[in-house]
Amino acid sequence: MNIVSAKDIERHGIAAVDEALARGPVYIVKDKRPQYVVLTQEHYRELTEGQEEAALARIEVSLDDAVASRVTRHAGVDALLKHLGREPAR
Repeated sequence: MNIVSAKDIERHGIAAVDEALARGPVYIVKDKRPQYVVLTQEHYRELTEGQEEAALARIEVSLDDAVASRVTRHAGVDALLKHLGREPAR
């Protein structure tokens, strides 16, 4: 884990983070607990692009299911949750 304390940032400024980023994502520790993660712009872009691609893939599968009539209708949220074997939130 690549760690920089909040105190190090106070003392050395953004240079402390820049140096650590050369080794990968940086965990900023405050009060002895990881509080933040700093990523390079490139790494952040890769993560968000991956999420977008996964969401589009799920939508495509759902559309394929709808076209192939592989869908079920439910009277409401409680019925859907029961179908899925889950308890409705109260």
